[in-house]
Amino acid sequence: LWGGDPADQCTSNAFYGCERTGSATNALNAVQSARLRTVDGFTFKYGRIEIRAQLPKGDWLWPAIWLLPSKNGYGEWPASGEIDIIESRGNDKLLSGGASGSDIGSNSMGTTVHWGPYYGADMYSMTTKEYSLPNGALFSAGFHNWTLDWTPSGFNCSVDGNLYFTVNTGDGYWTKGAFDTNMPNSYNPWQYGNKDAPFDQDFFFILNVAAGGTNGYFPTGSISQPDGLPSYAQPWPDNSQDAYEQFWQSVNQWYPTWHPFQNNGESAAMKVDYIRVYEYVG
Repeated sequence: LWGGDPADQCTSNAFYGCERTGSATNALNAVQSARLRTVDGFTFKYGRIEIRAQLPKGDWLWPAIWLLPSKNGYGEWPASGEIDIIESRGNDKLLSGGASGSDIGSNSMGTTVHWGPYYGADMYSMTTKEYSLPNGALFSAGFHNWTLDWTPSGFNCSVDGNLYFTVNTGDGYWTKGAFDTNMPNSYNPWQYGNKDAPFDQDFFFILNVAAGGTNGYFPTGSISQPDGLPSYAQPWPDNSQDAYEQFWQSVNQWYPTWHPFQNNGESAAMKVDYIRVYEYVG
C-alpha cells in the first residue's frame, strides 16, 4: 500500500491513510466520489493531448483532469512532477475570500505544472495560468475543447483554440526556480536527468471530482452565489478541525446547487466525450 510510486498510495497517511471511523466528534466525509486512473493501462511521455469535456455544476465541486508520473524517478512529490491540465470549481459564481473578491467560479479554470526539489519547495506559482470564458459563460454549461502539447521544450495549452498557457523548459527547472540562489545548498534531484526533468518520464491520467478541501483552493470566507438560489458564505475555514462536519451541516445550502433530482443528478457530473493522445515525434 505505502509503496514508493504515486499509484501505490491510496491516500497519504498524513491524512489518516485509507481508513475512516466515524464518531460523535469525528464526522465522516459527507461525499464520496470516483476517481479514474490509467496507471495500469496507459502511460506515456510527450505528445499532444486533446480533451473534450463539460465540467460539473455544483457548489464546492472540484473537477480535475491531470497527470502523475508512473514512477517517482526523481523522488517524492513534487520532485517527480505533476501536470494539471484542467482544474475548476463547480460554483456558478464564487467570490474569492469575501463579497469584494473576484469571481473564481465555473467561469474560469486553470492549468498548472508542479515541480520542486522537495515538499514545501513547489514552484508551481511560476507555471500556472487561469483562463476565463468570455461573456461570463460557465464551463459547466457545455462542452469545451482543450489541447495540451507536451514536448521536451515545454508545454502549451489552449481551450477552444485560444492559447493561454505556455511553459518553456529553457535551461531546465533547477535554473528556472533559481534554487541555487533561493534555496542554497539544496540537493538537485534532476541533475542526472534530461534538461526538462522531471517531465522526461512516463505519466498517467487521473480523472476525478472532489468536494471541498482545506488547502486553499476554496479560499476561506468565499461567497457562493448560485443561480436561482440564495447566496451564502463558505461553510468552513481552511484551518478548521471540523471541516467535514461544518460542510455537512450546510448540506441544505450546497446540495440543491447540485440539482440531484434533475436528470439523475447529471449536472454535477464531469462529462468527458473523449481524451486523445497523439505520439510526439521529435
